[in-house]
Amino acid sequence: MAALACLLFLDLASLLISPWWAVVVLVLVWLVLFARACRWFTPAPRRVAKAAIAGYLLWLVIEVVGGLWVW
Repeated sequence: MAALACLLFLDLASLLISPWWAVVVLVLVWLVLFARACRWFTPAPRRVAKAAIAGYLLWLVIEVVGGLWVW
C-alpha cells in the first residue's frame, strides 16, 4: 500500500513533464489499482505488491514513450 501511495505522488508530479490528459489517465488507473488493492489487502497481500509494480511499469512506459514521441 505504501508503494501505491508513492505512485500517486509520482503520477501527480508527472504533470510537470507530461500533458494533462496523460496525467489524468495515470490517476484514473491509480484509482482502479488502489480500489483493487484495498480489496486484496487482507486476503492476498502479494497481489497488492504486484498492482504497485504494474502501476510503476505503466508510468515508466507512458513517460518513456511520451518522451520519445515528443523528441
